[in-house]
Amino acid sequence: MDGKRLALLIGALFLAGVSAFMARSMMTGSAAPEAAAAQMPTGPEVLVAIRALPVGTIIGPESLRYQPWPKDLVENVYYQRGSVDPSTLNGSVVRAEVTAGQPLTIGSLVKPGDRGFLAAALGPGMRAVTVPVSAQSGVGGFVFPGDRIDLVLTQSVAGGGEGDPLKTSETIIRNMRVLATDQRTDNTVGEDGKTVVAAFSTVTLEATPKIAEKIAVAQTIGTLSLSLRSIADNTAELERAIAAGEVTVPAGSDPRAEKQMLLQVASRPIDTDTTYTVGADVSRFQRRTVPAKPAVAPPPIIGAPQPAGDPAAAVAASGPSVRVARGNNVTVVPVGGK
Repeated sequence: MDGKRLALLIGALFLAGVSAFMARSMMTGSAAPEAAAAQMPTGPEVLVAIRALPVGTIIGPESLRYQPWPKDLVENVYYQRGSVDPSTLNGSVVRAEVTAGQPLTIGSLVKPGDRGFLAAALGPGMRAVTVPVSAQSGVGGFVFPGDRIDLVLTQSVAGGGEGDPLKTSETIIRNMRVLATDQRTDNTVGEDGKTVVAAFSTVTLEATPKIAEKIAVAQTIGTLSLSLRSIADNTAELERAIAAGEVTVPAGSDPRAEKQMLLQVASRPIDTDTTYTVGADVSRFQRRTVPAKPAVAPPPIIGAPQPAGDPAAAVAASGPSVRVARGNNVTVVPVGGK
């Protein structure tokens, strides 16, 4: 190949490279500019609800978290990081409904001990009823607000006869939530961080209107005692309610539906399927039944025959009378009668 053809080939390659470079530059320049992702301005962190919090919800560690919030939208009533420790809000009750992701306001919560806490802590349709207790009937002070208890009625039934009365105790209400002990709706924590056990003379319980009426009557019948329930009793109570037909199991195996059913059973008091114990169940020297009335013989009928040996035959008739015995029959005949 001569030098002239080589020079032409090199020149063609050079021109092709320049053309490709210019075409690429033109295509790149005409492309639409990439849209930059909008950056939400970072602001202070406020306390928001992780899930929906209906009225009456008791705040727990799984209810709240801090989340960045635009600075221009932060209100003075929000809980901001550094101003409050979320753990101090545990046990508070939601007074105004809060949706998921919405910041909490100071007025949406009421803390234990604040005015209106008891009314906010009551579930829909529930009532608060107070029962007097002693150190013995109050489990020695080991009952705290938020615990679940059974209510036991102890009484003596005299009946109509002589002898010792029938002594009995009966579990009349189960699974009642303790709202307050005396006038305290929260638990006192000592310097070591543990809950302080203190004696109390009254306990306030959550009940339905009908159960509240039963408790009011029970206080006039005998003595009421508290029986502290285990936290693990919720599952057993659910199985009992399903077997008794009190709870309808939802169709399918939806974990949320099953959890909701468990919470429904665990949050309501029960006044059915009660149990009782009488004195004879404790000691062989105690009664099992109520003393019966002694049998009373009817007064003798004037002129009617009476069986021999009957105590009623010895009862004197009113006025003058003659006793006529015919075999085993004794007849009381008034004087002048036939």
